[in-house]
Amino acid sequence: MRNALEAYQSVHKNTSSSRELEAAVLFKAARRLEDCVHQWGTDGHDSRLDEALRYNLRLWTFFQSELGEPNHPLPSEIRRNLLQLSGFVDRLTFSAMAAPTREKLPPLININRNIAAGLSQTPASQPALVAAS
Repeated sequence: MRNALEAYQSVHKNTSSSRELEAAVLFKAARRLEDCVHQWGTDGHDSRLDEALRYNLRLWTFFQSELGEPNHPLPSEIRRNLLQLSGFVDRLTFSAMAAPTREKLPPLININRNIAAGLSQTPASQPALVAAS
């Protein structure tokens, strides 16, 4: 009985930690993009924007990789919706990289913040975007 309790607590802790980590990196990506909006046109803006967009792209590429795993714990419909959203995020990010404008960033910021907020509020019994290892 003790081993079962320890195993449950370990899974609960990993899932909770994964969700918190995912929320934190999404909030970080949103903040970096938001900083670019506020500092648009200042010295070093181009390199900060490039770094923020690349960070966002790497983050969502990682989510895509994990969500594409056949044994991912999220229900298939939710995984499919998140993969479609990640494709949309990719297109927005590439568009902002190819022809940067301040107006292209708020949709990326809002998506990251909304997903992060959802991860922060959903009960820990729900799986994270990335499967806990």
